[in-house]
Amino acid sequence: MKNVARHAFMILFSLIMVYPVIWWIGASLKSNSELSSPNLFPAKPKWSNFTDGWYSVPGHSFTEFYVNTFSLEIAVLIATLLSSTLVAFGFGRLDFPLKRFWFSLLMLTLMLPGQVLIIPQYAMFHQLGWVNTYLPFVVPHLLAGGAGGTFFVFLLVQFVRGIPRELDESAKMDGCSWFGIYLRIIMPLMKPAIVTVTIFCFLWNWDDFLGHLLYLNSVDKYTVGLAIRMINDSQAGQQWGQLLAMSLVSIVPATLLFMFLQRYFVEGIATSGIKG
Repeated sequence: MKNVARHAFMILFSLIMVYPVIWWIGASLKSNSELSSPNLFPAKPKWSNFTDGWYSVPGHSFTEFYVNTFSLEIAVLIATLLSSTLVAFGFGRLDFPLKRFWFSLLMLTLMLPGQVLIIPQYAMFHQLGWVNTYLPFVVPHLLAGGAGGTFFVFLLVQFVRGIPRELDESAKMDGCSWFGIYLRIIMPLMKPAIVTVTIFCFLWNWDDFLGHLLYLNSVDKYTVGLAIRMINDSQAGQQWGQLLAMSLVSIVPATLLFMFLQRYFVEGIATSGIKG
């Protein structure tokens, strides 16, 4: 009976937690006149909110915006994984002068609020002529910077330090170089941590509305978040159902990514990198 009561409470609490999402799904199928209705779902679902919302931005469709967003995400992910894993391997495995000083300096950047960097970064990127391009998002990640870059390095360094050094020594005896150790030994063992970095990087850059708003001016370069904002601006009579429908669709990629990689995500958080 205790287990029944416990599970009943958990189910009830879960329904309370998921209620906003259920309301969101129902509201995306309503017309403007039905939004004030207390019912979760409309009597007659308006599926056209999804099709009309997809083409609600004049002269463009959300297909174009999703292609832009995924192109940017893939470039940022590749840049982040290349730079963060290399920097983490260097701090976690190599010995070089002032290693602790440089690592401490790297960690100090975690204390800098992002708002402090907005103006100097924008001024620098504007002088370089990078405004209205994707370079302000990709290039900082190539240097282990950008959104969460320092945190990713810190996370991966802790993971690398947990991998036994005996593996490096065995690889050296077989004639493997440091880059070979990084590529053939460390990288395969870092898979859970790499998946964790991938999820965080994808989510943070997918939701980076302010950065996209600052640096992207042309509609043909807009991401999904900026396109959803345009639904508000592009119609005199606001169609709230279309706005809610497109915002609901916009969370699908991140949700699917987390669902498929959840097992590796938990493993990356819970383990130290030592394999049996």
